[in-house]
Amino acid sequence: MAVGCCLVVPPVATGAAVLRYRLYDLDHIISRTLGYGLLTLVLGGGYALVVLGLGQLLGRDSSLAVAGATLAVAALFQPARRRVQAVVDQRFNRRRHDAARIIEGFGARLRDQVDLDTLTTDLLAVVDQTIQPTQASLWLRTPPEPSRTPPGALASR
Repeated sequence: MAVGCCLVVPPVATGAAVLRYRLYDLDHIISRTLGYGLLTLVLGGGYALVVLGLGQLLGRDSSLAVAGATLAVAALFQPARRRVQAVVDQRFNRRRHDAARIIEGFGARLRDQVDLDTLTTDLLAVVDQTIQPTQASLWLRTPPEPSRTPPGALASR
């Protein structure tokens, strides 16, 4: 009975605290859980396939097959994590996915645009769409005026 309580109470209390005090964004937790769960399945399956494939080629007791599979999975971890998380975010976390797409589009327009008024309008629109603040403003510092001392002359202080 006591062991059962020790196994059940902490997860239930943690879940109640998360929900009561809004400690985590539930969408974020679900997105990360799905992402890392799928990543574990993909990399675990890939590891098993590489070990089995190299084991058939090199022999069952070959430590070279295990080392090769480990190196292959380690090299594929970051690219696979990015791709799996992008797919999960696109499916379940639309706001983050849409914000990234909006910012990429603004970056592409930023390279081609030279008009400061248009850039200001675009920047405020991107901030409004991605962050959704209640109020946004942009302060621009005026460029300092060039000094009127002739070149090569010392300025008096």
